[in-house]
Amino acid sequence: MERKKTRSIQIGNIVVGGTAPISVQSMTNTKTDNISATVKQINALAAAGCDIVRLAIPDMAAAEAIDKIKDLVNTPLIADIHFDYRLALVCLERGIDALRLNPGNIGQVEYVEKVVKAAQKKRIPIRIGVNAGSLDKSLLAKHGGHPTPEAMVESALQHVAILESLNFNDIKISLKANDVPTTIAAYRLMSDAARYPLHLGITEAGTVNSGVIKSAVGIGALLAQGIGDTIRVSLTGDPVEEVKVGNEILKSLGLREYGPTLISCPTCGRCNIDLITLAHQVEDRLKQVHTPIKVAVMGCVVNGPGEAKEADIGIAGGMGQGILFRKGEIIRKVPEAELIAALFVELDKLIEERK
Repeated sequence: MERKKTRSIQIGNIVVGGTAPISVQSMTNTKTDNISATVKQINALAAAGCDIVRLAIPDMAAAEAIDKIKDLVNTPLIADIHFDYRLALVCLERGIDALRLNPGNIGQVEYVEKVVKAAQKKRIPIRIGVNAGSLDKSLLAKHGGHPTPEAMVESALQHVAILESLNFNDIKISLKANDVPTTIAAYRLMSDAARYPLHLGITEAGTVNSGVIKSAVGIGALLAQGIGDTIRVSLTGDPVEEVKVGNEILKSLGLREYGPTLISCPTCGRCNIDLITLAHQVEDRLKQVHTPIKVAVMGCVVNGPGEAKEADIGIAGGMGQGILFRKGEIIRKVPEAELIAALFVELDKLIEERK
């Protein structure tokens, strides 16, 4: 799929937009001034494949912790600022890599100018983040009292105009709603209206169970249309899960190599093996594997290898025994009780060969 062309910005050592790979973001849920807890979570997110981490900066204690956190992590950090321009200035002084800040919420023009000048001096980008639930009342009234896609885009462009009037163009934009069709429509409108990089997400998507589905549908639909430069899956829970889901979304669209891919059939009346248990056991053991590789667990020894011939390696079972295969070619027959052990011995060989 061809991505829509956008400008590129630099967030720490990560390029966002242009021809750069689509990056995965998350946000810590620790108190930012609890430095040890925040650093621990940032490192856990990075280990899971997170490219950029955002931190809440609700007060001066959080802002003053930025340089101490930066000294202990390698991941680019974004400061999430609302209303108080002084928090942004302190974060900039202490080495933050980017700001999430809506200039219209800062208040007086002179305060916005101070932040913009400081950001320009350090070449720090600013993300304008529009949420459907917090649109200006006058915009809502103009658009029938509802947070329509058009209202969201108009809000974003108003903030963009403030920055552009100060000759600031290192801008990234997000337009998030908890409603998937509204979000998709807003991003599509914005992708036609401006060439700034877009940060995709479905806000307040829900728990891991429901939020994964909404995020995959919304973010995936936009990425499939070539829209989006960086993503965040917003879930109620451990932010590490957000990173895993984000990477899986990119992997499913061929936009990122990320760990193993499990291929397994849905089972049917021809299945003569406990495929569900097998698949779950394989999936659990694959959590320790980080190499991009396709692994198949199939329930039919007749059709399994053919149906999963694109898999790098796989097993198919039936009537107390199964077969081990590579790229659809059968290697050998294996007793059912030894299938998983045989699969991972062969998988280790395959990974070693690739090295």
